[in-house]
Amino acid sequence: MFEEIRHELEIGNAAGVKELVVKLLEESVLPKRILEEGLVSGMDLIGAKFRKNEVFIPEVMIAAKAMHAGLDVLNPHLAKSGVKPAGRILIGTVKGDLHDIGKNIVGMMFRGAGFEVVDCGIDVSPKSFVEALEKEAFDIVAMSSLLTTSMPFMDETLKLLKSEGLDLKVRTMVGGAPVTQDFAERIGASGYASDASQAVDKARELLGIVRV
Repeated sequence: MFEEIRHELEIGNAAGVKELVVKLLEESVLPKRILEEGLVSGMDLIGAKFRKNEVFIPEVMIAAKAMHAGLDVLNPHLAKSGVKPAGRILIGTVKGDLHDIGKNIVGMMFRGAGFEVVDCGIDVSPKSFVEALEKEAFDIVAMSSLLTTSMPFMDETLKLLKSEGLDLKVRTMVGGAPVTQDFAERIGASGYASDASQAVDKARELLGIVRV
């Protein structure tokens, strides 16, 4: 049935994914196993195909929506059984940038990989990122920029994190069309990803999560 879930995810059948998750729960399959061997495994396959250009953004978004249908059913059971997310990620598009499609796709992929994601939206100032991190504990803050004019705010955010003593408590990721590995290293970000699938891989790497 896990293989069926992966198939339904790939074709974006939200109702099918939901139905299979319900059936597995009724058969007393552990929620954690459903998450890891069904939903996360399925989204990993989508991510691998995306990297190989075998599927594209529309297919990824459809698969992610189907995954969310399964998660909506599964999440209460995960909470009751004490299963914790792979990590907590704060995500947002930096100040001066109103683009959100790429950010939203990355957020969907993070959730599909078992992370808890808090989206602070678009045009997020360095101060707003810091305030969010001061209110709640996060493992990673992921920043997106689609405009070269907004990229400096990534640098400003990292500098503010350091001045507030938060740089040792949270890892940082940057991405977006104009962002490069060189830029990420230059401003001192913990990691860089060129697309949503790589963002999941980098987040796992930063948190020491090994997928078999």
